[in-house]
Amino acid sequence: AKDWSKIRIGTEGAYPPFNYTDNSGEVKGFDIDIAKALCKELDAKCTIVTQDWDGIIPALLARKYDAIVASMSITEERLKKVDFTGKYYATPARFVAKKGKYGKRFKPNKKKLGTQRSTIFQNFLEDNFPKAKIKLYDTIE
Repeated sequence: AKDWSKIRIGTEGAYPPFNYTDNSGEVKGFDIDIAKALCKELDAKCTIVTQDWDGIIPALLARKYDAIVASMSITEERLKKVDFTGKYYATPARFVAKKGKYGKRFKPNKKKLGTQRSTIFQNFLEDNFPKAKIKLYDTIE
């Protein structure tokens, strides 16, 4: 049986304010606070491991860490690979554009849209706006 007195937690470290790396190189944010609270409750020593988002599940499956705490949405595709706890918060998505540029006439299907790769937002854009030009980014920044 696994010794759970030491736990490695995977997170992205590039999704502020939920998880980010500060100027001193320390990983902080809401997800990190959740991970630390879980570790305290379990009386375990935890190590935070950062991982690029598109490799976060593969790295878990490769045992680079024991769990992920990284604001990950539950999808059918992800459920085929990993188990989830219940949600600890919900984040609604929004379109953002230059102020005053579109008003109520915004038609996403005819625009250039950007989002982070390997996210539910990428899936949403590709499924709902097939005529849009979608640019994928490694992080939200």
